[in-house]
Amino acid sequence: MILSERIAAFIKLGETIQNMDDETKELYWRVQNGNNWFTEDYINSALEGIVIFLQKENLEKWIGAYDIPEKTNPKSVGVMMAGNIPAVGFHDLLTVLISGNKACVKLSSSDTILMSWLINRLIEINPEFSELISIEEMLKGKDAYIATGSDNSARYFNYYFGKYPSVIRQNRTSIAVLTGEESPEDLKALGKDIFKYFGLGCRNVSKVYLKSENQLQQLLDNLEGFSFVANHHKYHNNYDYNKSIYLVNNEKHLDNGFLLVKESKELVSPISVLYYEIYESQEALSQTLAGLKDKIQCVVGNPEALEGAISFGNAQNPMPWDYADEVDTLQFLIDLA
Repeated sequence: MILSERIAAFIKLGETIQNMDDETKELYWRVQNGNNWFTEDYINSALEGIVIFLQKENLEKWIGAYDIPEKTNPKSVGVMMAGNIPAVGFHDLLTVLISGNKACVKLSSSDTILMSWLINRLIEINPEFSELISIEEMLKGKDAYIATGSDNSARYFNYYFGKYPSVIRQNRTSIAVLTGEESPEDLKALGKDIFKYFGLGCRNVSKVYLKSENQLQQLLDNLEGFSFVANHHKYHNNYDYNKSIYLVNNEKHLDNGFLLVKESKELVSPISVLYYEIYESQEALSQTLAGLKDKIQCVVGNPEALEGAISFGNAQNPMPWDYADEVDTLQFLIDLA
């Protein structure tokens, strides 16, 4: 299958997702039944993100920056997929197949149903993909590997896959920087970066850096529109648990009824908790963030005030060229030849 055929199939997949009708309700029910964190709204959000990936102009813009050869001998690439948010492994699947290689996929037990549906639809669109995609339980003897997991699992992946060409991802999280000049609309938009997917993604903001504690009340006031997360039993169980720990240990924190806000030097907060830290100056903050670069996926803030920042509300809206851990996966796969 040549590159133009692969591109055309993915464009068609995007159109198929957009035009789902009778199948939608049944698919969403099965996905939710398989993983209660995957609500209908968040499944829909994830699929909308994939549709944006697969728009013709976005695919062409992304792929146009590379020289992708037509391969006569595709490499077998083992892909260990994460399952923290719906279809989070799709970008790796897309990248392996666009590069002309074979995707040997180990699905996450947390995201088997939705990813299987996407793979099956792609094969229906172009049956030649059946020779380029396999779902496997044991990824042995592959030419290269892409693996996503925790810091602990990354050590395991390095042990088994490190001798092969590999991209191995560890824990990352995202942070926001507030200067004190944010509008209510900015802070409401930040709520999307904090609460979407219940905070389970590496692009979710788990910590905010503030100029002053006085900003906390304004932030909490503008997050009230996200109180619906407390209606989800798993989220609410986490909220109750973390609240009880802080109360028993007499740890200082703020509580608005669905979010706990706590000062901490740590980056990764538990579900239902947002960490904060006060910074003294832009220079001091820059030094702090430079030291944490390998642990931060996204920095959310005002792009005019902070170079490289993602604007409020857009952390969970990546494009195909926004690579996890800033590792150019497509170039890695092209270079396997």
